[in-house]
Amino acid sequence: MIQGVQIDMISAERVSKMTSYEKIRLILDDVHQGCVVVLEKGLTPEEQGKLLEATMMEITPGAFSGIEIETYPASDNRGVFTKLFGKKSQAPRLMVIGPVDQLKMLSKEKDRLIAWASAAQ
Repeated sequence: MIQGVQIDMISAERVSKMTSYEKIRLILDDVHQGCVVVLEKGLTPEEQGKLLEATMMEITPGAFSGIEIETYPASDNRGVFTKLFGKKSQAPRLMVIGPVDQLKMLSKEKDRLIAWASAAQ
């Protein structure tokens, strides 16, 4: 058997066809199995809140410790008037989610995320 960390990279196209509930279930099911999930296009702020709520309800001592989550922000190429009066970006362009006991974000810079992942114990 291969040892290491499974990384599931999920395209924006696949996620766009899902409901919020389906996205959250997909993420939590994968993380429960010890996978790190990378979303090409992240969740909306509302979906992130629902993900955190669902995670808190599923935490069990000795089994599931929760999630580590980090986002890489969307680029802001809007014009001045749109920035002042328009809506803000709804979702980050990259999101990394994994088991809190296996994934640790080391650094978040302007153009990269640095993470450390360990195999399940």
